[in-house]
Amino acid sequence: MTRPVPAIVILGNGSLATAQKIQQFYPGALIHGLTGRVEGADRVYREFGATLRELYQQDTPIIALCAAGIVIRTLAPLLLEKGAEPPVLAVAEDGSAVVPLLGGLGGVNVMAREIAAALEVSAAITTSGELRFGTCLLNPPSGYVLGDLELGKRFVSDLLAGETVRIEGSAPWLAQAQLPENEHARLTVHVGHAERAPAAHELRIYPRNVLVAVAGEVADASAAIRQALRQAGIAVQSVACLLAADSEMAGSTLREAALELSVPLRFVSAAGAATELVHHAIRPVSIVGDDVVAIAVAEQPLEPSQIGRPRGRLAVIGLGPGAADLMVPAVKAELARANDVLGYETYVRMAGPFRADQVLHCTDNREEMQRARHAFELAAQGRSVVVVSSGDPGVFAMAAAVLEALHESSDAAWHNVDLEILPGVSASLATAAQAGAPLGHDFCVLSLSDNLKPWSIIEKRLDLAAQADLALAFYNPISRSRPWQLGRALEIVSQHREPGTPVVLGRDIGRPGQTLRVTTLGQLGVDQVDMRTMVLIGSSTTRVFPRLDGSTWVYTPRSYGDKLTPIQ
Repeated sequence: MTRPVPAIVILGNGSLATAQKIQQFYPGALIHGLTGRVEGADRVYREFGATLRELYQQDTPIIALCAAGIVIRTLAPLLLEKGAEPPVLAVAEDGSAVVPLLGGLGGVNVMAREIAAALEVSAAITTSGELRFGTCLLNPPSGYVLGDLELGKRFVSDLLAGETVRIEGSAPWLAQAQLPENEHARLTVHVGHAERAPAAHELRIYPRNVLVAVAGEVADASAAIRQALRQAGIAVQSVACLLAADSEMAGSTLREAALELSVPLRFVSAAGAATELVHHAIRPVSIVGDDVVAIAVAEQPLEPSQIGRPRGRLAVIGLGPGAADLMVPAVKAELARANDVLGYETYVRMAGPFRADQVLHCTDNREEMQRARHAFELAAQGRSVVVVSSGDPGVFAMAAAVLEALHESSDAAWHNVDLEILPGVSASLATAAQAGAPLGHDFCVLSLSDNLKPWSIIEKRLDLAAQADLALAFYNPISRSRPWQLGRALEIVSQHREPGTPVVLGRDIGRPGQTLRVTTLGQLGVDQVDMRTMVLIGSSTTRVFPRLDGSTWVYTPRSYGDKLTPIQ
């Protein structure tokens, strides 16, 4: 079963060589470096504490090349529940020490030994059970799961106090451990899929070797599955995944059951009885159940990724204006899980870096519908696909094209895809934030491009919006192929606005070399604007006042009143 890819976090260039050695051992791991202090990192960050806490909350394993105390103090507010934490390690800058800090039940000691071996040093393992027995009984290997953590702690405590143990069932990895075995011991490690009542003297470890197939819609799938398992005497902890026909892919009941049981949901093309689904997926040792719920028990733990396929996912994301710290966490998480990333090449490169196993599909900015259709074709295969937009995907970007492609399609596989639109900070909002609050009251967003709509429509909307005294935000204000439209737009707005109306020009906001300029409608010329400029035109109530640094604040009050007279 696939382990999460760790993040390697460094504070300075002195750690880079060690970080790169560790990265070779974890293909796909990205090096996160502090901006302004690290050259050559895969990703940059501005604040160490915020970055570490965000990674921790995303359940990402963390390898921090710094003092252990810094990491502990940073994550201390989040340490609420032992057992619900990703592995966290501190590694010395020069690679001379590897210290596991958190995630003992998430494999942190395994990672510590792997990193130490790669750096040719010894890991600073302090866990008593692992030091004594050479394995963590409370953290079984992939494919197995512990029955009860609290009883397990008492069990290990008794072992450390000098008791012996006997092993029941197949546990290949325990043969490598140094456990004090005795066939007459009171303590027992029991490995098996049978449902067993908790007992203080027994450590229950369940192999994930059970497949549950559900055919058709079931009112309460979770309850039906639990009842079938109970009747078969099989522990729910041994369920490796749920299986259904792909005709049920868009249904919610099985998805909710999989979430409730914390197991993957896989699909096969077979239809009909649940037993047929099972036969289609694996060659089980035995099958119990009926035409609605069937349970298959395999000899060894199952690998869900080798059974059927998942429901494909398509996420349309917004990167924001360009700065990494203005990208919302949900978008970062979606990029991390993606198999395929599609988009205009400039925006795809902004979304990186990417792992070696992620496939990039870069296309021209004018190929939106082809890109949207390609995204559905990939997602319909069960892949996790991301379509990238700058700013917000729903503002003159890819979300509308993706939905249009789906609306036009009668392909059931496309409609079965798990589609989600994830927002981003749009260019108008990013520019407004830099200037203050010019869009603080009602405003209107327009694109001046007539590539996809007639210019007559644009003129009508400009006139009505200006009459309505709305603040205005212009996307795509000018280009080589459209050199005159901005001038005409300003003529229309000037019929309803005073020359002194504040105007904000934001170029490449959120990207290197960004510029912000505040002028007025009367002073604005088309030569001050290019395709990468966001134009914000204030309403009659928009105000300006100086900042201490010599620049200007711009804002539009949220209320109309006698004291807010139009600018003369």
